[in-house]
Amino acid sequence: MNIAIEARPHRAAKVNALGLEKNAYKGGPSTLCKGCGHDSISQRIMNVAWELGLDQTQVIKMSGIGCSSKSPAYFLGWSHGFNSVHGRMPAVATGAVAVNNQLTVLGISGDGDTASIGTGQFKHAVRRNVPMVYIVENNGVYGLTKGQFSATADLGQQLRYAGVNNLPPLDICLEALAANATFVARSFAGDPKQVEALLKAALSHRGIAVIDIISPCVTFNNHDGSTKSYGWGKTQEEPLNELNFIPPYEEIIIDPYEGLMEVAMHNGSKIVLKKLSEDYDPTDKLRAFQVLEEARQNMEFITGLIYVNEDERPDLHELLHLCDTPLVYLPEEKLRPSREALAEVLAGL
Repeated sequence: MNIAIEARPHRAAKVNALGLEKNAYKGGPSTLCKGCGHDSISQRIMNVAWELGLDQTQVIKMSGIGCSSKSPAYFLGWSHGFNSVHGRMPAVATGAVAVNNQLTVLGISGDGDTASIGTGQFKHAVRRNVPMVYIVENNGVYGLTKGQFSATADLGQQLRYAGVNNLPPLDICLEALAANATFVARSFAGDPKQVEALLKAALSHRGIAVIDIISPCVTFNNHDGSTKSYGWGKTQEEPLNELNFIPPYEEIIIDPYEGLMEVAMHNGSKIVLKKLSEDYDPTDKLRAFQVLEEARQNMEFITGLIYVNEDERPDLHELLHLCDTPLVYLPEEKLRPSREALAEVLAGL
């Protein structure tokens, strides 16, 4: 008996304005720990870039050193990329922006890379209003070098290798505000909707857009007092060889919320997220300082757009009076003065 099987109609793949499927915006496979918030941020960047129809060939991904600085390899595989030395990403990004004003610049950094060795670089990129999206994947530890405290670690925080932190934290958003950043925001890696909304706003901003994203480290948050923790095991055993195993934690995802939300971390500790209300005015800089200080005192993470300057402050291109043509495309005779011109300058000295 012959049975006719009706073929299902071919379903066309969903494409963006450039005719590309979302998979075209992927990078290489991630080597970060399963459940790491950094991977969630990478996915948010891919989603936004695809949805906005960004031309990857006109995007440059900048990073420094750390777990966060590895993540640009995992998204936008057709883009340019530069992995600088520790803390020096802002200077390299400034140079790239200066010579090619047609590039969309994504700076991916971490709390160690930005708030410790790179603090000066970060502050000067902000005060120059370098047109770039500056993302800080903030987990409060040096995850790539076995979990030491970073400069954003909370006072009194305990880590299984580093002990108890006895220093007050630096607040990246406060530092950006103090340096006169024109766009300052904070979010949580487990709030994908908010992260994507902030990324879209940042990509449309004229000047530097700083986004501090709390991104929990799933590897270095176990209690030392537990006999089932990595810390206890390391001190009690006599290993024949050095092995390392990271358990597969589930990524922390939260539902949409208003006001306050308490979020449980993998080790049982909790953080309190506080979403800015709809009547909050992100153009009020004094209010932004007040909100951040109140959140610090209450041990809350403020999320949302904290501050934006709408006063048309000039960005780096305008401050340097650069021409419309990117410097990398100008011929040598337009970039270098002639011998005659140099002789005239020397004569005037």
